[in-house]
Amino acid sequence: MDRKAVGRVDGKVALITGAARGQGRSHAVRLAEEGADIIAVDICEAVETAEHTTGSPEDLAETAALVEALDRRIFTARADVRDPEALRAAVDAGVQELGRLDIVAANAGIVSMARVLEMDAAVWQEMIDINLTGVFNTVQAAVPHILAGGTGGSVVITSSASGLAGFENIGHYTAAKHGVLGLMKSLALEVGPQGVRVNAICPSNVGTDMILNDRMMRLFMPHLENPTVDDARLPDSSVRAMNVLQVPWMEPIDISNALLFLASDEARYLTGVALPVDAGYLLK
Repeated sequence: MDRKAVGRVDGKVALITGAARGQGRSHAVRLAEEGADIIAVDICEAVETAEHTTGSPEDLAETAALVEALDRRIFTARADVRDPEALRAAVDAGVQELGRLDIVAANAGIVSMARVLEMDAAVWQEMIDINLTGVFNTVQAAVPHILAGGTGGSVVITSSASGLAGFENIGHYTAAKHGVLGLMKSLALEVGPQGVRVNAICPSNVGTDMILNDRMMRLFMPHLENPTVDDARLPDSSVRAMNVLQVPWMEPIDISNALLFLASDEARYLTGVALPVDAGYLLK
């Protein structure tokens, strides 16, 4: 008798912030492929200090369509992770609609560039508010629902290779990404006895709009007058040379596969872990 394959997170419900596109969309689709229903949250508007475009309502609708095409349910909401009341209302509504919460992917974030001594205070503050406090707001809104379910669950925070090392021009980003690792470890201690695991993924560069833009290409390849994404893909590019494995960057699916592993029972005894997915970037 034929049996339908059971997915690695079958029957689970996952909350993903920053789900309109990029890594967040990839996470939503990958978890849905493995049987999860999705609560997808995104600000869906521009962020003033971000040096890249951000998701739109149309992008979030496309994420929903991709999940629904996999015959999974999805609840979408526009909410800013800087706004704890709006975020909590979105999560509560999603849990009411889908019935439970098992997985949290605290993914929402921005990037901007400035040297520490030249950085405007507003640039610093918005980075910390989104990339660090936004994670705090997310786990405060979401983890009580996992605890209420009584069967444990998994929280996966998106940190960065910048959470494990220092980098010029992004001191505020690096500080925030270090900060979420401290938050991850503390939360892992606090909720582990209730069966909730808390881990972080630390990607290096990932091929999304956050890095695939002119400003980032100039930062990565200052020796070229007008560097492009195509220049970065060349076999002898300095961008490839940043990694031990000779690729210019990770793809979103690579991060999503790591997230799926950490969210699944395959990682049932992993907690408090900062997992690099970086093609060996940190080894250099």
